[in-house]
Amino acid sequence: MTKGKYGVPLERSDYLRLDPHDDHCNEDGFSEWLGRHQDDLLAVDLFTGAGGLSLGIQEAGWTMAAGVDFDERALETHAHNFPGLSLRMDLGDPEVRDHLVELLSQAKIDLVAGGPPCQPFSRAGRSKIRDLVRNHGRDPQDHRKQLWQAYLDIVTRVRPRAVLMENVPDMGLGDDFAVVRIIEEKLEELGYATQVRLVDAWQYGVPQHRKRLILLARNDVERFDWQPKVETAVNLQQAISDLPRFQVEAQERVGERELPYVEPADLSEFAGRMREGAPDGVIHDHMTRRVRSDDLEIFSEYMTSKTLYSDLPEKLRRYRADNFTDKYKRLAWNELSRSITAHIAKDGYWYIHPEDHRTLTVREAARIQTFPDRFRFAGTRSDAFRQIGNAVPPLLGHAAASVVLPIEGMPEDSGLVPHWRQVRDDLGKWADAAREQEGWYQFPGDEMEAPQAAVMALLAGSRMKSSEIRDIMEVVRGRKAVTSRVFEQIITKATTASAKDRLSRLQPLVDDRNAWSEAKKNSVPERLGFKPAEEALYTLLLGEQDLLLITQGALRVAARVNGSTGDQINKLTDGRVDLIRLVGAGKDSSLRMAALRVIGNAYCKATQPGCPWCPLRKHCIGKPPADDLYSQTFIEEDGSRVAS
Repeated sequence: MTKGKYGVPLERSDYLRLDPHDDHCNEDGFSEWLGRHQDDLLAVDLFTGAGGLSLGIQEAGWTMAAGVDFDERALETHAHNFPGLSLRMDLGDPEVRDHLVELLSQAKIDLVAGGPPCQPFSRAGRSKIRDLVRNHGRDPQDHRKQLWQAYLDIVTRVRPRAVLMENVPDMGLGDDFAVVRIIEEKLEELGYATQVRLVDAWQYGVPQHRKRLILLARNDVERFDWQPKVETAVNLQQAISDLPRFQVEAQERVGERELPYVEPADLSEFAGRMREGAPDGVIHDHMTRRVRSDDLEIFSEYMTSKTLYSDLPEKLRRYRADNFTDKYKRLAWNELSRSITAHIAKDGYWYIHPEDHRTLTVREAARIQTFPDRFRFAGTRSDAFRQIGNAVPPLLGHAAASVVLPIEGMPEDSGLVPHWRQVRDDLGKWADAAREQEGWYQFPGDEMEAPQAAVMALLAGSRMKSSEIRDIMEVVRGRKAVTSRVFEQIITKATTASAKDRLSRLQPLVDDRNAWSEAKKNSVPERLGFKPAEEALYTLLLGEQDLLLITQGALRVAARVNGSTGDQINKLTDGRVDLIRLVGAGKDSSLRMAALRVIGNAYCKATQPGCPWCPLRKHCIGKPPADDLYSQTFIEEDGSRVAS
């Protein structure tokens, strides 16, 4: 062993080889295995990794029929801890998926779960992506980048009763939830009711900050009842303080594969749960990296849970303090851990033990991810850290899976019409009717081209009355370009100085017919110096990119229809989840998004909302403000208003 540039002896930990589970099988024995489990609820976990989600599903009541991944170490771990199949497959390959679907056709699969990698994609490519989804994602040139399509392809052909997909919130936040909306649309076409939630893992007993995106679907009943959230978070003291402590010496080994374990008298409820099924008097994999001499000085002399890297003496820093303000983080006993990620396999400086002068051990990281002590990880220490960091916390998996358990007496594939699909249908019909009348300029459609979209985008932020805006829009109706004559007319009709200033920004493209052409229309916002909100509205009105227009009015409509507070708290996360349920995906998503903008501005106001005139009134479960002057008035189907 040599120290090299790392300042500690370089060593590769021993390789832990794990035997398969007693009830494990291979493909040849799968039929026989199914015979022994013919009365079980069977689940499949795609992109399973070590099996955090599998464990949660199993503890919720299913039997794992198969776990699929491409990582050999993770599959060795999965095969040891679970019955059924552990298959090494590249699901990006359509022929491999064909083989898997054929294999699973022998079984009645009740649940397909998984956490496929989901890179956000550009708005411009969304129509192509939707076409791929409709063709089961079978484009061989695209599958390796978009493995969520492979996941959806398998769900489409296996047709389980229930579906569970887990991912990082960035899957949705990175591209206006386009992937999520497309998946939901496809599942609804197949007869599934769906639910998307952003979930804080700590609220389901996981002792760390970790927010995840959960998509659930079921075809038996539209019911998604989550267990109550915990009232008090499980902190690190409760999670890991019972594990053996170390007197750390610089450059010496820290921990072992197997150590004595003495259960304390005051064992926490969480730790007691983690010890279930573990061998008495023994703890496994309680080991971590050696500690450098300078790190030991930092940990022992300077590091508290409040210390920033920039607070350390300059002589002890190996990294730039301006770029690495949180390079080192000592955790606190009375708090949650920061999120355990796969990065812990490379270094553990984000996870310094609350008191010991070292980074977390494999077992401590596993505990924080809610893997019980009986769960072992194949491979080296780094392999274990990587598997743990990539995993779904089993307690979170258990909470999510429990939501889609079968309900006694409900038939599978009951032919339900999902609620949110009905909401979107009603919203689209209203928008389509409004577009055919005087409100054409508020919506994408045949009459909305670059000149109309640009003028409307500029007027949207003005304080003009709706009738005054309509008069200006009638001037540009049907125009293929903004000519000098049209420009003069709309400036004349602008009733405020602010509106005149806004419209005068069209000047650079006046009489430039080529600038408004189909080929050049996407450059209009840049040439006219549009602000982000103006460009977003311009793009929405052209109807070619199904973006979310995050306005306070639209968020308010979505929150009230959902019965949530997403327009007031966590607007860009929970608020956007509320919004996507109403917007959906597909060719009419832009129309529905524009409709929500109109409803938010015209009816669903912060105070004194015009609830009786709102096209979503029968779907709205939110409580209107107490000063709603119209709360005693309703509308008949023929449009006449009556008092209650």
